[in-house]
Amino acid sequence: MRNQPSHPLRRLVAAAVRRSRLVAAGTGLILALGLPMPAAADPGDAGDQPLPGYTVSIPPLAPAVVDGRPSSVRSGVHAHAGYLIEVPPRWNGDLVLWAHGYRGLGTVLSPEAPGFDLRQRLLNQGYAWASSSYYDNGFDIRAGVLGTQDLAGVFGRAVGRPHRVLLAGVSMGGYVIGRSLEEYPGFYAGALPMCGVLGDQRLLDFYLDYNLVAQDLAGVSAYPLPADYMTAVVPGIERTLGLAGLTPGGPDTTTDRGRQLRAITINRSGGPRPGAEAAFAVWKDFLFSIATTDGGDSPAQRPGQLATNVLTRYRPDAPAPVNATVRRVLPENLWQRLSPGLTQVPRISGRPGAPVLSLHDLGDLFVPFGMEQDYRADVIRNRQGRFLVQRAVRAAQHCEFSPAEVGAAWDDLARWVRDGIRPAGDDVSDPRVVASAGYGCRFSDPAAYAAGGGTRRLFPACP
Repeated sequence: MRNQPSHPLRRLVAAAVRRSRLVAAGTGLILALGLPMPAAADPGDAGDQPLPGYTVSIPPLAPAVVDGRPSSVRSGVHAHAGYLIEVPPRWNGDLVLWAHGYRGLGTVLSPEAPGFDLRQRLLNQGYAWASSSYYDNGFDIRAGVLGTQDLAGVFGRAVGRPHRVLLAGVSMGGYVIGRSLEEYPGFYAGALPMCGVLGDQRLLDFYLDYNLVAQDLAGVSAYPLPADYMTAVVPGIERTLGLAGLTPGGPDTTTDRGRQLRAITINRSGGPRPGAEAAFAVWKDFLFSIATTDGGDSPAQRPGQLATNVLTRYRPDAPAPVNATVRRVLPENLWQRLSPGLTQVPRISGRPGAPVLSLHDLGDLFVPFGMEQDYRADVIRNRQGRFLVQRAVRAAQHCEFSPAEVGAAWDDLARWVRDGIRPAGDDVSDPRVVASAGYGCRFSDPAAYAAGGGTRRLFPACP
């Protein structure tokens, strides 16, 4: 385990396990009989409250029906975070911890059930699941790592010690998963990160790149970003580069320098791949807004302070010689950028130590596909490639997965963890493979394409 700063929210899982043994036998009998678990709050939560300035809102969750019998649902507040726990009538002994994505800078903390119909799928297969709100909002990965692992102890006291603990989650939750595997080596048996920030702080570099390169190509100097950036600066940049009239599937309105920005963005987000130009049109405006923030000064509130482009080489470097003229920015918070510890926005080294099956949309530019390539390179460098399988999905919105895509990924991960059968995946590292016309077809849901929803039709039909 890495050295960590002391934190009042940490709970020792070993202590939770010892306490859980006192109730495990009775709980097992209740589950075997298919009776609902008692709804009383966890005794360890007595008097627990959210941190100052926050409130906890736990959504009502009716028990699911599994083989004609109800699940048991528990909820409460523990270690300043809200939580939900659900156990099927016949629990198989394994627990899945769900890691939610970015919630913005609001003051309401709320846990959520697994999405993409995964909640019912888990229960049908005998898995219990639990979800933490985390004790903090913002881009606070530390809160997610500690809150999620701490919830295993809550589960141990309330239900019983799980045989295996797995992770699943989306977006920032993928960041939580990537770091959790390394923070607690040997604790988690497997993980399903989806549209995850597996490239850690390099996501923030991507946002910085887009804005600095766009400014340079448009002949604008606006860094640090002024308060009126979106209203007074960005419209002029978009007019100069021909982005203002660019729409997904519409005519190409970009100028030569606008096309250079698009090409650089495609290369920085994973390289040429199916649907990349259409995806640029989907995300071009948003990537200006993501660089601005009205938050506070902590990395969780203003993560851009960790971003840098000092060593970045942009391609193509023509018609404008961007690499010679673009503004270079050092990380404002260099200590946080370089620290190996569990900070609010920590590093992921690429040592999963357990099976990981990831899903990622090819056209996602909020958390770009290149995150998968970064993580793959890290894992291979640490000689842990045997633990990683990755899959590409032909869609352009963030986390735009169908229940069939997520369900198949979960089933394959569960089989890998249970039986040692490594599932198939996509090669994310070979540029020629990624750029091929049929890339992403193998694990994309044909029914989702046929239905024509979301951004699926921005991609050509699979052969």
